[in-house]
Amino acid sequence: MPEFPFARLRRFPDVEAPNLQAWDATDELLVAAALADAAHRGIDGSAVAVIGDGYGALTLPLVAAGLDGVRVHQDPVTGRRALTRNADALGLSGYAPHELDAELLNGARLVLLQLPKGLAELEEIADAVARWAAPDAVLLAGGRVKHMTLAQNEVLARFFARVQPQRGERKSRLIVASEPRPVSQDAPFPMSTTHPEFGLTLCAHGGAFAADRVDIGTRVLLDVMRDRTAELVALDRGDGFTAVDLGCGTGALAASLALAIPGARVVATDRSAAAVGSARATMAANGVADRVTVTLDDAGSGIPDGSVDLVLLNPPFHLGASVHEGAGHRLIGAAAQMLRPGGEVWTVFNSHLDHRRALSAAVGETVQLVRTPKFTVTRSVRR
Repeated sequence: MPEFPFARLRRFPDVEAPNLQAWDATDELLVAAALADAAHRGIDGSAVAVIGDGYGALTLPLVAAGLDGVRVHQDPVTGRRALTRNADALGLSGYAPHELDAELLNGARLVLLQLPKGLAELEEIADAVARWAAPDAVLLAGGRVKHMTLAQNEVLARFFARVQPQRGERKSRLIVASEPRPVSQDAPFPMSTTHPEFGLTLCAHGGAFAADRVDIGTRVLLDVMRDRTAELVALDRGDGFTAVDLGCGTGALAASLALAIPGARVVATDRSAAAVGSARATMAANGVADRVTVTLDDAGSGIPDGSVDLVLLNPPFHLGASVHEGAGHRLIGAAAQMLRPGGEVWTVFNSHLDHRRALSAAVGETVQLVRTPKFTVTRSVRR
């Protein structure tokens, strides 16, 4: 079998940079272990599921090796689009995308997992595998050694009777989990918490940023929105007030705005399927599901140019485990594109970041509304 051309994989449409690549040694180790296990146990592609494949570095080598019918779940929509592009570029097919649900895992005997950053996300994935996969399912999980913890083993041990960490290789390590344990009838996610100080109930799947808490930056922006509600209402030009929570996470900003301005048309959008599922549950919990549209999209690419009065933005400054401002700058550019002339973007960001300069260049005049020791809130007016 020819060696798989990992170097031909691209991250696009995700951020690309010299220090960011579309695969790592963990992908290669997982693929090698999966092919060996599939051959040993006589497993075909229809009994294989892949979770957390970044850009196709797990799915496509399996398909190229003849495992037809592999099922795959990727949380970010950018990863899904990159997988499609990479498959087309390599002339490969034979895989099927799924959400993290029973269709992904029913009858699966071999599950590959790039370990997620958060323990809650790992818990939701492990529960799903134990809940829906075959009784003889084996979970091959892998990660970079520097990001792995004993707590990950402990989470897996709650759902599998056998958890066997392997020796590290090329700064990566695999964990083999087998013999799924029985799980409770009710799935543990989404979880929810009510925050009386904001009049909000937040719901969260395991992979959602900040879980069902209100993160510090969002708290600062929510306080500003509460103090300046009249200024937000004044953005209504009489033909309907349209607002977008761009990179919505669990939907705190969108739900708060919908509660404060009942006549607003609100769109909450995120590239993460876990975030979108969380935001939909949040809207239902706060009674605004009929007034907030939640969409899975990359930087609001489905929103028409020049159609929005207000964008609320709490941009990330990490891409996976890498600190990188590229994702935030993409969202700032997207906000500028969807705003009407005279529309505004209200942004909260870590004060050490140079987002004010980026907002001024992409959107227009930008003024500081609030600055705390850690966070800055700005208002930018579309020129």
